[in-house]
Amino acid sequence: MDRYCFGVDIGGTGIKIGLFNSEGNLIDKWVFTTHRTDNGMDVLKDVANSIEKIRIEKGLDKEQILGIGVGIPGPVNDKGDVLELPNIGLGGFNIEEEMSSMIGIRVKAGNDANVAALGEQWKGNGKGFENMVLVTLGTGVGGGVIHNGKIVAGSVGAGGEIGHIPVNYNEEDACGCGKHGCLEQYASATGIVRLARQALQRNPKYSLLSDKTDISAKQVFDYAKQGDDLALEIVDEACRYLGIALASVAQILDPEAFVIGGGVSKAGEILTSYIKKHYQPNVMNALKDKPFLIATLGNDAGIYGCARLILT
Repeated sequence: MDRYCFGVDIGGTGIKIGLFNSEGNLIDKWVFTTHRTDNGMDVLKDVANSIEKIRIEKGLDKEQILGIGVGIPGPVNDKGDVLELPNIGLGGFNIEEEMSSMIGIRVKAGNDANVAALGEQWKGNGKGFENMVLVTLGTGVGGGVIHNGKIVAGSVGAGGEIGHIPVNYNEEDACGCGKHGCLEQYASATGIVRLARQALQRNPKYSLLSDKTDISAKQVFDYAKQGDDLALEIVDEACRYLGIALASVAQILDPEAFVIGGGVSKAGEILTSYIKKHYQPNVMNALKDKPFLIATLGNDAGIYGCARLILT
């Protein structure tokens, strides 16, 4: 009898579901809108109902399903306990027990960035590294730590929150987490746009960015690749904070490699080269020359990592 599992990546606006065979091959995938109501538990019910519908449509018996791996946008510990999911409107419950009771199938859960790291380590550009760190550069900055092939979740599931490492103690603006000077304020897509606007205000020299009313992080990197001086300065500043932060991460974890994901990672080699530029002088000699690789699974990293939670 063929066996399968589901990988489910729950986000604030969308839910991705992947069906995998027991060898870890992606058979099919689906994307649904996250329907948020006053009762955040309805999101879990939607996921359970969607999986049950898919299972029936695919003609699969429950006995063929090895389990369901679930990634969620918030801290979750190794037991499945969730403290808070602000984007969903939930907190103070055990997601593995709740979902398993809804669908009658074993459930294993992890933080979304952590399971994405596991996915990249299993089937992406982190393959072959038992110890690696994934850094996701999107609207925010996330991270996932893999040690000996397993997620490092921490005591409350908040391990790997790289985006909230303080990197500027003189920052007056608050980060979304409430602190000041977090890496996320400079190296996320929104942080890079913020740096660009600040640079344009204080620098009178002409830049390709000067004519843009709606600046994006992609434009900053595109113009940097074209040799625009101001864009290069912005890239250098964002990557300086990244390089310094990841040097600190390396000195605690000593990973074999860093894998860079998220929308900003599409900038490619210019991003990794500038990170290395600032990583090298800020890390001890034994930790220099770590590989900085671009993630390859894209938006599917989460569902792969969720499947790996089951197929491990």
